[in-house]
Amino acid sequence: MLVLVAPGQGAQTPGFLTPWLDLPGVRGALEAWSDAAKVDLIRYGTEGDADEIRDTAVAQPLLVAAGLASAYTLFDDPAELPRRVGAIAGHSVGELTAAALAGVLPDEDTVRLVRTRGLAMAEAAAVTRTGMSALLGGDPEVTIAHLEKLGLTPANVNGAGQIVAAGTLEELAALDADKPEGVRRVVALKVAGAFHTRHMAPAVDALAQAAAELSPADPAIPYVSNKDGRTVATGAEVVARLVGQVANPVRWDLCMETFRELGVTALLEVCPGGTLTGLAKRALPGVKTLALKTPDDLEAARELIAEHASA
Repeated sequence: MLVLVAPGQGAQTPGFLTPWLDLPGVRGALEAWSDAAKVDLIRYGTEGDADEIRDTAVAQPLLVAAGLASAYTLFDDPAELPRRVGAIAGHSVGELTAAALAGVLPDEDTVRLVRTRGLAMAEAAAVTRTGMSALLGGDPEVTIAHLEKLGLTPANVNGAGQIVAAGTLEELAALDADKPEGVRRVVALKVAGAFHTRHMAPAVDALAQAAAELSPADPAIPYVSNKDGRTVATGAEVVARLVGQVANPVRWDLCMETFRELGVTALLEVCPGGTLTGLAKRALPGVKTLALKTPDDLEAARELIAEHASA
């Protein structure tokens, strides 16, 4: 059984969209999504420097667009995707990529919604000086209890020995001085704020207003949610979870547990892939993984689909 996954913010690198523009239909799709989101995705994805594409309001629509474009190139007919994929999920903003690929929202509605999300989260992040740090190693229960003692939120519980803490810069400084027992390293992340915490509450309100205008369809693929790792059957519930997700932790560990329960045999990560396949290699031994980084990966991805996807 094949699981298709979409990465979250931080996966983007300067110029990563450039080789994809040579594929049929990609440039035209990106132009249409740029118009919908009112942001030049092609320029940012080919010419934007690291600082430009780190901007939350740019990074989020750029990642979703890249994920959609790369996923559609996997199949001669995009209608094959829901028939061949056994389950779908995304990490953080990647959940919007997954929602579009599952047929919950049209692509243009999705990129408009993610642009609203990015702008609202960037605005919320400007209110208080906050950030995020990745903790590597240690026992999750011990680590989470320690973070809560310091006033920090375990914003991403990623599994495979990785938890991301989020909070004020003062709280993160206290973490540097007082690591949880067993944690090997604490690495400050280059992000604009404490995503998936109470600091993002204003963004929830903005996203809820935008989402109220949508007419979601039920997912055509089992959709695994960051909230609790459960599959979600209705489009209305998917959208409600997308709205609340910006101020609540990402439980990617629980998503991977669900993949295992569903019988996953292969995991394919859309562009710009790498992060989620790395976690899967450690947490899902025996599962074949492949990350779409450039079009050079497409042949191997299609072979993986032929071997593991539904008929």
